[in-house]
Amino acid sequence: MAENIFIFVPNLIGYGRIILALLSFYYMPTNHIMAASMYILSGFLDAFDGHAARALNQATKFGAMLDMLTDRCGTMCLLVTLSHFYPQYMFLFQVSMTIDISCHWLHLHTTLLAGRKSHKGEDSNTNPILRIYYTSKVVLFFMCAGNELFYSSLYLLHFTEGPIIAGVGLWRILSYGLLPVGVLKSVLALMQGYSAALSLGEIDVLERQESQKTK
Repeated sequence: MAENIFIFVPNLIGYGRIILALLSFYYMPTNHIMAASMYILSGFLDAFDGHAARALNQATKFGAMLDMLTDRCGTMCLLVTLSHFYPQYMFLFQVSMTIDISCHWLHLHTTLLAGRKSHKGEDSNTNPILRIYYTSKVVLFFMCAGNELFYSSLYLLHFTEGPIIAGVGLWRILSYGLLPVGVLKSVLALMQGYSAALSLGEIDVLERQESQKTK
């Protein structure tokens, strides 16, 4: 009997993340405590689905797609809320959303078309900077966590300054301090999209060559 990959443990964790994310979106405009709690918990579970997939030998293309889309949609919806809270920066948030969604989607889609196992593997990232980004757990965690904390701090700052440190609110300190991480994350995503576009072009060329041979 064929396996039902939709009830694999990593994918069940993914469904839980989606539910938590939706609850977070619901509370975002009015209740920052509930929204932040649900958002953080959803992100926290992201650290477990990959481990579960490897430990239980339950890695699937569906799971990889589910994980990536949950991450990207979660950040996107947070940025939509920030656009409402800080309308003067709406264009920058829109650009960030566009880069994040399009480049990650192109990279993952190209990985699948090329028949590679993971968009995070060395064979999927020929660019040396991107290879370090994806293969170094420390770098990947710092960049992803720092980027999410930057946007989350901006969100919380709309409601409260947070704990006061040397006369300045913690959320304000993190918003300013992690701004370079947010910018660098977008630069890396652009590099990722460019590299994926080149790979997709190579796939097109090979497919056209094969097609011409059969004529």
